[in-house]
Amino acid sequence: MSIGIVLASHGEFAAGIKQSASMIFGEQEKVQVVTFLNGMGPDDLHKAIADAIATFEPSDEVLILADLWGGSPFNQSSTILKENPDRHIAIITGLNLPMVIQAYTERMNPEAKLDAVVGNIIKEAKGGVKAQPESLNPAEETAQAAASGPTKAIPEGTVIGDGKIKINLVRIDTRLLHGQVATAWTPDSKADRIIVVSDNVAKDTMRKTLIEQAAPPGVRANVVPIKKFVEVAKDPRFGGTHAFLLFETPQDALAIVEAVPGLIKSINVGSMAHSTGKTMLNNVLSVNKDDVATFDKMRDLGVQFDVRKVPNDKKDDIFALIQKADVK
Repeated sequence: MSIGIVLASHGEFAAGIKQSASMIFGEQEKVQVVTFLNGMGPDDLHKAIADAIATFEPSDEVLILADLWGGSPFNQSSTILKENPDRHIAIITGLNLPMVIQAYTERMNPEAKLDAVVGNIIKEAKGGVKAQPESLNPAEETAQAAASGPTKAIPEGTVIGDGKIKINLVRIDTRLLHGQVATAWTPDSKADRIIVVSDNVAKDTMRKTLIEQAAPPGVRANVVPIKKFVEVAKDPRFGGTHAFLLFETPQDALAIVEAVPGLIKSINVGSMAHSTGKTMLNNVLSVNKDDVATFDKMRDLGVQFDVRKVPNDKKDDIFALIQKADVK
């Protein structure tokens, strides 16, 4: 049993949302789109929604994400819900991209139940509506953000938990904290803090600020230079932290692997931008001789690698890709 998802809207809005979500989260199974177009009547729409649900397994729970409360897609979905009292169906309106991404994230858990995930989806959908500059946000939201801001510093020498930072995920990604990382990899990692480790980015005030603002709800993002992270990794005050480490280059990752032996056991290689002198391994990875030597060094130090764009992609072998491309 799993959760089938129906995206329903006036016009092609639902189809566009599905396409955008696929760019961020990858192609998904058991996702159907229903569009209410000019010339269609209520019966046509009712049949389209019923047909979409019929593509799922009879034991699957069904989540319908519709655009407007009281709109035709919602009304016909509600009718189908009432017509099928023995089928577990839930409807959420206000369709937006964060809602769809959260729905995909929630059902990654094989134990996920529809009743339990609906509240999280609604919370994420609402939380995705924000303004920049922050002063334009409603007063209540601004007050909440201030209340969740920096707390009193923990005294040096304090040991939290076992005194050892937990590394939930490590990723090399030229783009660092972007949509796929925030909405797919962060929930998958179950990390409570994203740490970008880079001397270059730590010196770039603009990039640093944008990364810190891009953190998903409930997760803090920090940008620190390599030396600072080495100190963090040895600081017992971070014993309760579950971190997702992001590196812009394999060279930055190697610096931490060498400085703090045993801390990083595996690395997801997500994207490495193409530039002069680099060889394309696939459509998102480019390397040169120095990059290859860096991966070799980390492998010799016991680090394992997997190449994936999003969590549900098939894992590729970085060294097989390098060998196939015959990097020179």
